[in-house]
Amino acid sequence: MKIALINENSQANKNELIYKTLSRVAGKYGHEVYNYGMFDETDTPLTYVQNGLLAAILLNSGAADFVVTGCGTGSGAMLACNSFPKVLCGLIVDPSDAYLFAQINDGNCAAFPFAKGFGWGAELNLEYCFEKLFGTPTGQGYPKERAIPEQTNKRILDSVKEISHTPMIEILKRIDADFLRATIHRNSFEKFFFENAKDPEIKEYCRQVLER
Repeated sequence: MKIALINENSQANKNELIYKTLSRVAGKYGHEVYNYGMFDETDTPLTYVQNGLLAAILLNSGAADFVVTGCGTGSGAMLACNSFPKVLCGLIVDPSDAYLFAQINDGNCAAFPFAKGFGWGAELNLEYCFEKLFGTPTGQGYPKERAIPEQTNKRILDSVKEISHTPMIEILKRIDADFLRATIHRNSFEKFFFENAKDPEIKEYCRQVLER
């Protein structure tokens, strides 16, 4: 599985800690981690709204299978991510959140609060959360006797999102061009996205935006 990490501007200084922790856990289970930044406070800024747009581009194009993101509280990033098609983002505060989201909701994106409550032992909490997200097969249900209705509801939710959301390529063509270009005009995006993206239409459109 390809896992993308995206940090926004207020918590950019935590990128290295998050990346190292995520890579250590994900690597144990054969997953690859791609760090899209922000790498520090001098990096080209990303807002939590841009995090949502970038996460959606990566997931809809197939450049990533899962996105780890967040902001000060995690709520803004979660809302931004869930405003886009084919992105199912949960707010993860502790390991039980991570486990229940992975087993019941079987989403593809997690938003963390990287400021609120991020104190002593925060890196341990992150490690345990990543273990619950990536260490076992997802969508198995919890408790086990609820597995079938939970899996059914997940399929229904996916179908509702298909109906209620505009296709990603149409969003990219209609969204403010300067906002889109500011979101993807990053060395990390150009390095990782074009080698991993599977959707040719989204890939080509992003290339055109960057060449303008």
